[in-house]
Amino acid sequence: MTEKGPQFEKINQTSVVQQVIDALTQAMIDKKLRPGDKIPTELELSESFGVGRLSIREAIKVLVYFGVLEIRRPEGTFVREGFSESMINPLLYGIILDRDDSYTYLKELRQLMEVGVIQMAIEKSTEEDHQLLTEKYRAFADALAADPVDVDAVFEADNEFHRVVSEMGRNPLVNKINSLVRVLTHAIRYRTVENMIAIGEGQTLLAAHNQICRVITTKDARNIEEIVGEGYFYNRVSLDQD
Repeated sequence: MTEKGPQFEKINQTSVVQQVIDALTQAMIDKKLRPGDKIPTELELSESFGVGRLSIREAIKVLVYFGVLEIRRPEGTFVREGFSESMINPLLYGIILDRDDSYTYLKELRQLMEVGVIQMAIEKSTEEDHQLLTEKYRAFADALAADPVDVDAVFEADNEFHRVVSEMGRNPLVNKINSLVRVLTHAIRYRTVENMIAIGEGQTLLAAHNQICRVITTKDARNIEEIVGEGYFYNRVSLDQD
């Protein structure tokens, strides 16, 4: 006798696809479906929900696109194990397409995330992490010291520095969300680096990174909010630039 999968309540015909998505999502939240589990077949889900197979198929397509489910032919459809880049795409597009001016909100989100990320780095980082961060800081310093300065090289070194800080927290969920925030703030971060170099404030930019490096390597959690806030230099960049 075959083992039965999760049992679902029948649903009505209003927004059927969305209701199937919601029901499958709730089953994952309730641990009825766990990472790596094979979900019931289209026919089984159709009978369980009391809806047509086409609606089941469309719901599964959406969850596959979101990176929640994965199709393994010929075995079937499974709950994905771990994170997928596609999981953050809907959030990314939602923010990009937001009709409101979300620049201020992104600044606040970035600062909140970075303070938390640095706190986690202080708590979890090792001596090896500190050595790697110091190397990334020196690479950033070298990029700023080049003559002439290559803005792209400086920006890439900046990204590498912050990527290492984020990974020190050893929390893949936080790391993914922080990566998303950095994608969303790419333009303003690049413009800030570009302007700081143009007005001769490269060493000020370097000093801000030195502060972050210092608090992590010495595990000194004091004044993190102040250090992060002072290191953004938003007042040095115009959003109206082309």
